[in-house]
Amino acid sequence: MPVGPQIWSPPLSAHCLRQTAICQGQDKRETVMKHTNALTILAAAGLMSATIGTASAQTQWDMAIVWPEGNFHTQNHYRFAEAVREATDGEVVINLHPGGALGLAGPELLAAVRDQIVPIADILLNQQVGEEPIFGMESLPYLAPSFDDLELLQSEARAHYDEVAARNNQKILYMVPWPGQAVYTREQVSTLDDLSGVQIRVVDAMGARFFEALGASPIQLPWGEVVPSLATGAIDGVTTSSSSGVDGSFWEFLDYMNRFNWQGSAIMVNVNLDAWNDLSVENQEAIENLANEMEEEFWDVARAEDEEKLAILADNGIIITTPSDELAAALLEISEPMWQEFMDNVPESRAIIEAYFEAR
Repeated sequence: MPVGPQIWSPPLSAHCLRQTAICQGQDKRETVMKHTNALTILAAAGLMSATIGTASAQTQWDMAIVWPEGNFHTQNHYRFAEAVREATDGEVVINLHPGGALGLAGPELLAAVRDQIVPIADILLNQQVGEEPIFGMESLPYLAPSFDDLELLQSEARAHYDEVAARNNQKILYMVPWPGQAVYTREQVSTLDDLSGVQIRVVDAMGARFFEALGASPIQLPWGEVVPSLATGAIDGVTTSSSSGVDGSFWEFLDYMNRFNWQGSAIMVNVNLDAWNDLSVENQEAIENLANEMEEEFWDVARAEDEEKLAILADNGIIITTPSDELAAALLEISEPMWQEFMDNVPESRAIIEAYFEAR
């Protein structure tokens, strides 16, 4: 993970920018103008025929994606879209818009699907904590650091995630993990002292808190600013996945990839319930069956992606290290209090986390 999301923009307010409504008053997070512009972009591109409520023999959904065209999540979505087209005999078409082409930032996407700005989107869970704090659970440091751990945690959490999605007027079609979060730096990190004062790009507020506790100086940046910030020396390092390390050609700026794997994270592909309910029962069943089948395949893609990108990083001169037992113990010691604090602040997470630990 992470990953290369866009993280700084605040989420959309709960009652603004319905597709044919005019937002009344000042949005509490000052995102009204941005979302109005996003609607203008959609309309100007002739895409509004694909949004919710359009009566047509062919349903078209425009899918918001912040990841670039070549990212493995984006490629998975292309495969899913083609499978949906075939399974519905062309009655349902998903048009992908990667690279943030629709003008929506990652933290806005849960609200954007809820409020019918777009009918479907790739949504990074840990960027939605402003709307639904429970979606930050998977990103607690060292709670679920491996693919297997994350899969087990999601098995305990999925029913609750579905409920949270439903109360936001959407349905989760499938969820796919990012590879674990590494720490890219100019110098090797062997002890916590090696992180002291290092200006490191993080994905979310949880990452900011964690790296502050480690003694670093975390900075939240959208993915689009990461490479320019590395090039100008505005940041000294980045915490993100093997995938994003290759996407950003980090070997041009940094020397080490420290495989902390400190954070698990996943994306979910959600569709607005009004758009979903407009489909025939036959098409709903076909799409749901595809999503269930392909989710397992996409997890395998994520696992393979990590190995492939690690090899590319090494081939380009990145030195890949893993924490010593002493450093790993220190990282875990700092992490565990954050689990308890999260369960206190988000009570609905406690039963899930306790069931996860029992199962693990």
